Amino acid sequence: MAEPLPPTRPRIPGSGLAKGLAVTLRTMTRKTVTEQYPDAQPELPPRTRGVIGLFEENCTVCMLCARECPDWCIYIDSHKETVPAATPGGRDRSRNVLDRFAIDFSLCMYCGICIEVCPFDALFWSPEFEYSETDIRDLTHERDKLREWMWTVPAPPALDPGAEEPKELAAARKTADKLAAQQEADRATEPHADEQARAAEQPTRPAGDSKQQTDQPRPEQEGRE
Repeated sequence: MAEPLPPTRPRIPGSGLAKGLAVTLRTMTRKTVTEQYPDAQPELPPRTRGVIGLFEENCTVCMLCARECPDWCIYIDSHKETVPAATPGGRDRSRNVLDRFAIDFSLCMYCGICIEVCPFDALFWSPEFEYSETDIRDLTHERDKLREWMWTVPAPPALDPGAEEPKELAAARKTADKLAAQQEADRATEPHADEQARAAEQPTRPAGDSKQQTDQPRPEQEGRE
């Protein structure tokens, strides 16, 4: 048999109304904060998900963002081009060239998956949110419009002073230091190379030429004789 429910306390009539009025009285004494938008722009946090910007130079047309998008609101078109070999005897390469990159913000749910999965940092969040349109078709932003949003992307936050240096930055610094050391070595060897070149350009006389020239009589002496 089911156990009987414990007895409930009888509700006082008007208790719910009293609780609501208590909340109203507490908020009546607080200072109201009203932002005069659009005359005053709101101060948004840097990680606000407003609109997505495209850095086209980093895009390799890997299609990963379009495949992972749960709303299928990213449209990408591309074609392949043949790049000739950089060295003689090398093999030609083929690369993908971006023709179209568009995002339909009428379908986008701002989940940020496309930005997270991009392996080459071609997509970024911008805090801009004022891009409403009267026609829903205008909410499909092509790559030129997406490139313009890149100018509104905030700078990344500073690294923690105690954090390790990124591997990419360490590799770039190592390459730069190696190139600078090579240039310094080239500058140090340039004077010695110039001296050797000048010494090689000067003609060398045989050892007996100076003696033969002194033994031969001059034309003036022959006339006097």
